[in-house]
Amino acid sequence: MSKLFALKPISDLLSESKADHGLRKSLSALNLTTLGIGAVIGAGIFVLTGQAAAQYAGPAIVISFLISGFACLFAGLCYAEFASMIPISGSAYTYSYATMGEFMAWIIGWDLILEYLFAASTVSVGWSGYMVSLLSQIGINIPPEYTSARGMELLQIPANLPGIDAGWFPKTPQIIEFLANHGIDSASLPMVTSIINVPAMFVIAVITMLLVVGIKESANFNNLMVIIKVSVIILFIGLGFAFVKSSNLHPFIPEGTGEWGHFGWGGIMRGAAVIFFAYIGFDAVSTAAQEAKNPQRDMPIGILASLSISTILYILVAIVLTGVVSYKFLNVPAPIALAVDAMGSDYNWLRIIIKIAALAGLSSVILVMLLGQPRIFHTMSKDGLLPPVFSKIHPRFKTPYVSTIITGAVAMIFAGILPISILGELVSIGTLLAFAIVCVGIIILRVKRPEIERPFRTPFVPLVPILGAGICFLVMLSLPWETWARLFVWMALGFVIYFAYGIRHSKIRNSKK
Repeated sequence: MSKLFALKPISDLLSESKADHGLRKSLSALNLTTLGIGAVIGAGIFVLTGQAAAQYAGPAIVISFLISGFACLFAGLCYAEFASMIPISGSAYTYSYATMGEFMAWIIGWDLILEYLFAASTVSVGWSGYMVSLLSQIGINIPPEYTSARGMELLQIPANLPGIDAGWFPKTPQIIEFLANHGIDSASLPMVTSIINVPAMFVIAVITMLLVVGIKESANFNNLMVIIKVSVIILFIGLGFAFVKSSNLHPFIPEGTGEWGHFGWGGIMRGAAVIFFAYIGFDAVSTAAQEAKNPQRDMPIGILASLSISTILYILVAIVLTGVVSYKFLNVPAPIALAVDAMGSDYNWLRIIIKIAALAGLSSVILVMLLGQPRIFHTMSKDGLLPPVFSKIHPRFKTPYVSTIITGAVAMIFAGILPISILGELVSIGTLLAFAIVCVGIIILRVKRPEIERPFRTPFVPLVPILGAGICFLVMLSLPWETWARLFVWMALGFVIYFAYGIRHSKIRNSKK
């Protein structure tokens, strides 16, 4: 039984980080920072901010972002210590191996698939929606049956409705309520049932090929996408502040409805739980540790700088959005576009630019997620817990090309057939579990191995890790029971694979025989 919790020696991990592992060291602190921003700034800033304000917190969604930002900061500080101390590409999997043993490492490695692989699928569905909308504006119409998850019912939305373009949208309660508020009966509109989401599958295929070609090329593409989306967000903030109305920001904390989670301080906390998921992805920086030029210095910079910049942008967008348009009207598919409408016809050009920025933002998120997962597979394969094929490095491109192709292929299938709601909840619970385990790992390693050199040290231990893990577990409890059931099924599948293959081929276990 004790062998299940065999620790991977820190000395072995440090030796691995200095050895020639075949991956190309080409990422600077700036590259790592933009990777983090690329992962975080996506659907959250273009969709989630307005919807959370309308349903939960009102203008006080700004406070919700501060709460979520601090929660992520606690986890980020813990990640930064581990990443500087153990610069290996396995992220939380590797950290768990060094602190809690092989079985816990397998659990977190299997869990991280929910974050990275399913996140790529989730975001590609959002990318598909923006691309279909943009193409329709220039006269290119993809048959709606090939733009959404299999079996999803789509309604044809008429033109000239505020905050939403004409086109096909999922038949959700929010859409039905939105139409009813404008005097339209959803039953009177044309409806089709989707077969498969082709655009979502297409973008994953393209980015997978890019990742096979090389990490530096992928980082350069991500840098370009980050520049585009951050520039447009700053443009929106700069122009929008001139149209902020103080009346829209009062009352700043709307009075509660009597039901916890709907306005008042309960709404602020519910909003914090919802938008916490907008921060998912900053930890993907740690998966590129073995491709960083100076990981001990640059990994903490990349993690903490990307998290700080993203939080500031989220808060500024929230202030402008709820200041330009009353929060009561922001529960629409494109709240930022609605705010641009409110700024007047002179700014209609900004709607198309925002869609382009959204596409750029979502593309960079997909790239970072598809970059992270193969590198975790690579590390697990090196440890013997997965077959050797997962650690094969391309002789020319120096990338883990087999695991990248496998990851991309599976992500394409999920993106084509599963709805975004199921995918998003799986991503959320997988990520929160990873954050919590990393926070606990910091405390364990401080007690067991206080002498290890730590180029970056998490401050106020054990308070910061305890707060980080505690908030993550509280947010996990707010997720539906169906999501917990899917997590248990997923973990059961992982246990089968571990006990059928990993436990027999583990290099640590075999070395101790």
